[in-house]
Formats: sequence, structure tokens, C-alpha cells
Amino acid sequence: MIKERTIKNTVEVKGAGLQTGQSVTLCLKSSPVNSGINFIRVDLPDKPLLNIQSIDFSDNASLERRTTLGMGPIQIQTTEHLLAALTGLSIDNIIIELDSAELPGLDGSAKGFADLIKKAGIVEQDAPRRFLKVERPAWVASGDAFIAVFPDDEFKVSYTLSYDAPGLGSQFFGAIVNEANFLSQIAPARTFCLEAEALQLLKMGLGKGANYDNTLVIGKDGPIKTTLRFPDEPVRHKVLDLIGDLYLAGMPIKGHVVAIKSGHKLNMELVKKLKKEVKR
Repeated sequence: MIKERTIKNTVEVKGAGLQTGQSVTLCLKSSPVNSGINFIRVDLPDKPLLNIQSIDFSDNASLERRTTLGMGPIQIQTTEHLLAALTGLSIDNIIIELDSAELPGLDGSAKGFADLIKKAGIVEQDAPRRFLKVERPAWVASGDAFIAVFPDDEFKVSYTLSYDAPGLGSQFFGAIVNEANFLSQIAPARTFCLEAEALQLLKMGLGKGANYDNTLVIGKDGPIKTTLRFPDEPVRHKVLDLIGDLYLAGMPIKGHVVAIKSGHKLNMELVKKLKKEVKR
């Protein structure tokens, strides 16, 4: 029997949000069996708790380029990198406290969060782990972007990235999502944007916490002021984002996810379909 897992010790990290640039302290704490993934905004009155199985997804246009969770006026921004680390390290129950609206960006990947979880220690709990086992295909599409999930006995992701832009072009990456593959092949991949997009994003009020260390800025000749961690680092980060977004279905998935040019909004459309299946 595969058992649920949580962390052993309380750990915290400080940083700034990639999009808002606001300072934030993030604290991870253990949580009992069957409690799930719980965010707590300790800076707000009554310290509201948001469980990923019960919260809504914001589709506000001003919250593009990251996944934002919300319930009424309460928001938690840029959750995908931490959720990816929780998926990759098979953490089922945890309390995530933060004192601002956005999680820290750290180095723009999931590696810092994975290191924090490993520092806390991982313990098995006395409850069987539940999985969302895909029994029939489900898919969503928008324009030339597409994402689908097919039955499989493992969690697999296959992603095709395609940009009509110098320095990026088309990339493909696929992997079975287990702890070893996640830590070595996916977690270190940093978020990215095109050089042509960077100024526009700043005008939109985004990327206030971004820099050349935590964000790959892709110019016509490749990344600016940094070196790629993988030759195909951008598509690996897309896989990282997708893994994190899919954990919002409420439990780990057994299925093969195939995506072409999918982003957070389309990922969330698939999550909504999966959540309906879970409820059904």
C-alpha cells in the first residue's frame, strides 16, 4: 500500500514574488492524514485557510502568466512551482503559510522548494494514498494550443513548445513523473519570457521581482546574461508548470498528459474537467 506523506519539521524561506516583487515569508508545516494541501494567509484578518480541493480559480486577465488561487477577495498567486515540488516529492498533506499575496519566486524554478521540503524531512502517514486514475481520455483546446490526458498506470507528461521567435523555436520534452526524474530533469528548469515580451510585461505590472538569475530572458541569440541549465530548459519549465497546475485536481494523477503550447489558463480548463470527474 502506498501511504500518504507529509513533512517532518517546520521550515521557512524568505524572498520576493516574481510578478509583484513583494517580500514574503513562506512557512511549511506538517499536517495530519487526509487534510490535503492548505494555504494560510497569515497577514490577513482571521488568517483564512484555502484548501486546494475547495478553492476557485481566478481567470482575471490581470493575473496572467501564473496560477492564482482564490476564494472571494483572498488570493494566492504563483502557486505552480511549489505545487510541482509537492507533486514530485509525493507530499499529500501540508500547511503552507505566507504573509503576502504571492509565493516567493526563489530562483524561478521548483528546485528551491524541493530543497526546502527535503530539508524539512518527509514522513509516511498511516493512511492509503488516493489517486485520480484516468479511465477515459479528456481534453481541452484553444486555438493552436491543446492538452489532453489519457489512461496510464503512471503519471507521464509529454509537452511540445512552439514559438515563432528567434532563439527559441520548437522543443519537446517527455518524462515519467517520479521523484528521481523530477529532481534531476524538471525541478531546476527556470521560468522564461521572450526579450520582446519583457518590457510589455513590466508595463502590465508583471515581473517586478524578476531578474536575469531567476528568469530566462530569451533573445534572438538565446538566453541573455545567463547560461541554460538544460539545452531545452524552456520546455522543461512548461512541464514543471503543468505538473504544478494539475495537482489542483486535488490528488495525484495516474495518466499520460499530452500538451501542445498549453499555458496556465488551458491547464486550468483541464483541471476543472478532472475535478468534475472526481466529484462524479
